[in-house]
Amino acid sequence: MFSHVMVGATNIEESRKFYDAIMPTIGGKPGVPHKLKGIMRYLYFHKGNIFIITEPINGEDAAHGNGSTLGFQADSPEIVNAWHKAGLDNGGTAIEDPPGIRGQGDLSFYLAYLADPSGNKICAMHNVQA
Repeated sequence: MFSHVMVGATNIEESRKFYDAIMPTIGGKPGVPHKLKGIMRYLYFHKGNIFIITEPINGEDAAHGNGSTLGFQADSPEIVNAWHKAGLDNGGTAIEDPPGIRGQGDLSFYLAYLADPSGNKICAMHNVQA
């Protein structure tokens, strides 16, 4: 359904360090730098998906969406925990409850939430039913 997901980064290098630390925990690779019309971006490729962090084109600070969450798939609760720790160790902020199971029955997920260095709300999720 999606070709890519992109979030703004106020400090692109601080955000690159953060995402370069969490992406390998879920099987991704460090970001690939890409400058377009003077705007710096880092592209993260994984299993046919592209996640991008970018300096805002308008030159203003990045703004996160209230009520928005970007979720990353993880293959196990242990990977979710490693993702969360890597994020905390590299400029992320713990938000919501600690990593753990949320929901019930067929709608149970092992989740961990972070705010990235620009305030974007992100999540790692393992479907415990899978």
